[in-house]
Amino acid sequence: MSNDFVWQTKLAARLHDPAEKALVLLRDPAGHENGTSRTLKRLLGFEQLAADIDLDNDEAVVKVLFNNGLPLDMYRHVQRADWWAAAADRPQFPMQAITVTTQAGEQKTLAVADWAQVRWAKHPVLIHPLTGAQFDLSRHGGLTDTELADIKQRSFDHFSRLVAALGAREETSADWRKLLLAFWRFGPELTEEADNGKLGALWGLLPADTRIPDHSIWDHLDLTSAFAGAFAADPQGEVALLTLSIGPVQSFIAAARKMDDLWAGSHLLSRLSWEAMRPLCERLGPDAILFPRLRGIPQVDLWLRDAMGLPNDLFANSDWMQGGTDANPLFSAALSNRFVAVVPASQARAIAERCAQATREWLASLGREVVARLLQAAGCDVNATTTPYEQMEAQLAGFPEVHWAAVPFSLVKPRNTEKQTDLDTAGLTGAMAPFFGVEDGQPCGFLATPAWQVLQKSIDWNDGTTFFAPNPGVLYPAVYDLAERVLAAAKAVRPFAQNKQEGWRDSMSGEAEWLTTDRQHLAMPPGQRQDTLWSRVAKAKPSWAKEGEHLGALSAIKRLWPTIFAEEVGQALAAGEKGEKKDIGRFVVSTHTMALAHQLDQWLERGGHTVDGMGDRIQKAEAVALPRKLVRKHAANPALADAKRIPGLLEAAARGTNNDAHDYEQAQRLVKTALGRTLDQASARLETYYALIMMDGDKMGAILSGDDKTTIPFCESFHPHVRKGFEARAASQPLIRQYGAQKRPISPNRHLAISGALNDFSQTVVRHVVEEEHLGRVIYAGGDDVLAMLPVADLLSCMQRLRYAYSGIDPEHEGGVWQGLTLQNGFAALKKGQQQRVMRMMGENATASCGAIIAHHQAPLSAVMRALREAEKRAKSEGGRDAFSITVLKRSGGALFLTAKWGEPVELLKKLVAFLRGQDTSRRAVYHTLEWLRDLPEPKDNPEMLQSLLAYQLARQSGNDPRAMDLAKRLTALARAQHKDGRQWLENFLTVAEFLARETRSGGQA
Repeated sequence: MSNDFVWQTKLAARLHDPAEKALVLLRDPAGHENGTSRTLKRLLGFEQLAADIDLDNDEAVVKVLFNNGLPLDMYRHVQRADWWAAAADRPQFPMQAITVTTQAGEQKTLAVADWAQVRWAKHPVLIHPLTGAQFDLSRHGGLTDTELADIKQRSFDHFSRLVAALGAREETSADWRKLLLAFWRFGPELTEEADNGKLGALWGLLPADTRIPDHSIWDHLDLTSAFAGAFAADPQGEVALLTLSIGPVQSFIAAARKMDDLWAGSHLLSRLSWEAMRPLCERLGPDAILFPRLRGIPQVDLWLRDAMGLPNDLFANSDWMQGGTDANPLFSAALSNRFVAVVPASQARAIAERCAQATREWLASLGREVVARLLQAAGCDVNATTTPYEQMEAQLAGFPEVHWAAVPFSLVKPRNTEKQTDLDTAGLTGAMAPFFGVEDGQPCGFLATPAWQVLQKSIDWNDGTTFFAPNPGVLYPAVYDLAERVLAAAKAVRPFAQNKQEGWRDSMSGEAEWLTTDRQHLAMPPGQRQDTLWSRVAKAKPSWAKEGEHLGALSAIKRLWPTIFAEEVGQALAAGEKGEKKDIGRFVVSTHTMALAHQLDQWLERGGHTVDGMGDRIQKAEAVALPRKLVRKHAANPALADAKRIPGLLEAAARGTNNDAHDYEQAQRLVKTALGRTLDQASARLETYYALIMMDGDKMGAILSGDDKTTIPFCESFHPHVRKGFEARAASQPLIRQYGAQKRPISPNRHLAISGALNDFSQTVVRHVVEEEHLGRVIYAGGDDVLAMLPVADLLSCMQRLRYAYSGIDPEHEGGVWQGLTLQNGFAALKKGQQQRVMRMMGENATASCGAIIAHHQAPLSAVMRALREAEKRAKSEGGRDAFSITVLKRSGGALFLTAKWGEPVELLKKLVAFLRGQDTSRRAVYHTLEWLRDLPEPKDNPEMLQSLLAYQLARQSGNDPRAMDLAKRLTALARAQHKDGRQWLENFLTVAEFLARETRSGGQA
């Protein structure tokens, strides 16, 4: 098929249902398909396409064209795609046989039973697809019963503005593709002009089916477009599910010596993922990728504008167009290292191989640019010096690893080819058998589940209702499961070529030889490398290499990526504003600055006064990057400029920049005195510790595959009004009751919902929690993975808030008024000024574990990160997942550890820290308690004794603080609840609390 036809078919599929379907269903006499959808088809010329076809006086064809406004072959692709998408995403639903009178006489047809009809505008309820939780919008203002004509007009105005924004059309493939891309990207974002403040955030959540409001109309249109495009692009109209992954992940990210390295590793991996997806998106559109969801990803937006030609004005309100600093969302690692897509079956191999090739070509090009920049910085001939180019090419050979698998839906054969029903699953069963370890012909996987046993049979409802017969879309779970198993098998076979490495190894990873202009230099041990490529680079570009560092290919790419990408962003923003390239420095807040952030915040709140002898020194110091919240909060404070230089003053003095042995002591004394005034003290002890947190979703692979914990029964996905009618009939009909109780199989909607939730969590909510609510900085946030840096005073509060945000449930907000970030029933509502956005999170049954580390700002980052990863592993292993584990690395040596479940332990830790900070509480309260705690029996053996002695000791050391008794009771209960060694756990709890309560962290949030 021609490209024109593919893009036209995809666009027609996006228009088969109107966006406002949920608001006009059962209200529009013309029917939802003959409203905005029909008008837009006419506007875009689809009816003319149909009229230009030679009909040969075929009355059946004339009828199809008249009713749908599409050429017959295009209509059939769209119709089939709609059937498959609905079957893949929604539970089978009872239909009622009715008789209608037409000019040809009486005919029987199927319609939705009266008890299953929902006027959603009056009863706007959303269902969380992973929990079944109901989000009743009527409790938050609801929906006014807007005039039908007004709703349709606003929808039409919205899409017609998109058409107008694309300018004059010449009916080319590029134009059809632009229309499809514009409708995909901006359809869910209702402009203020079209909305007039009436629908707002709800527009992006309008359900596809009012009876089953657990997925949006946009999810359905995306899936229908994906199927339709693949049908149209395949000569036989066959489609396949393609899964592809790149790696390695952990080892690539983990190799780091600076915070910038950590960011670069994560961001580069995300960018490589996009480069793998790009060829598929160019051929079939981004809606062909079901996981991850690409809509709204800044890097994809940039591609839409610069490569696909969408007008810059369409992106004017996007966050990435606003930020001229490294806080720009383009700097976020937004994409996972794998994707799942619907592709034409005959093109699956070619597409997968092109994706792999494009990824490696992009990285090879980047590698050549990195070498050229290094040579230029070192004063070498960029073109004549060949050795580092050869090393770069050799070390990048075969990187990244790309694995893929494709499973065709043609393994399922519809016996009824006209309606795509009455399924023969023998081919699919045979293909699955080797991967499930069963004999050929024996049902396995999804085909052996109770859900399929129910779906493939008809159920007698005894009231004139029936099911639609299942089509191949219903078997998406089986096809997906098979694709995942084939991919796992492909990963198990990892052929690789030997790559000879000589001499000393890379300073960052320790794996490859370092880049050099002279291979004889590779034999030089550290201390003798006086005139190497890297020694020259270190002098010319200190941000690219510290003194003594010598890096290999991948490490060099990571080290220069912040510079290269910042330039890329600057060029992108300049292109949007049609101006000169913007200079965007890539800064990650330094560990020293982060340690001081809380004290700087207090200092600024009290006026930011300096002391004698400090002013001149501050003006000469280098400004550093501060946490975003600190900058925004004190933007109007003239002392903010001084706050940016105080860490720089201390760091320069520590490096001995002024060649004065007493310089650092003098600088410290000045800063201590200034900050001490904030605390009404003669001098403050400067905070030297900072915190890092690493959070990861639990069992994400199982959730994607449909684990029991996050899979709900069919009946729980029904609108409450429908569920009431369903349960009334199920009460007396066992088969119906059995069907309603079956767990829903995985579906494209499930994957889209998970991907959308993870995108919103990582790209919006994480940044809000870390950088708006706290004084932290996100190092990377992609999907369910988060790495962030914080002042110690914000650690506990931020950890717990992120955990709540991941699930979309915060006990303090339940039933409250939306303000800032509100988390309820698995949804997050973010309100900034007059703008409000509602996002689906992962739900109460999805959990996350977190490792946290508190370290001195001068501690080697490699050791800190190693301890942080170990803490995260402890949270998942010792904590049993849905837990956190804190490690305190003491500057003096040794470490403290605490692992516990979320909830009560965090809240109690906050309260204990606040108690220990009390004015009347002895600094040695914990030490005195620990002296006798070691002699007590295990808490399980004698909890009464432990509680009594704890209460006595805490009261005695705090001047009889009334909080002592409650703390003792709660501490005893937690210690007693530990599976083993509760006494040691309590000791850890107390020592970590004591560390957090020290006076340098006073006044902050626990």
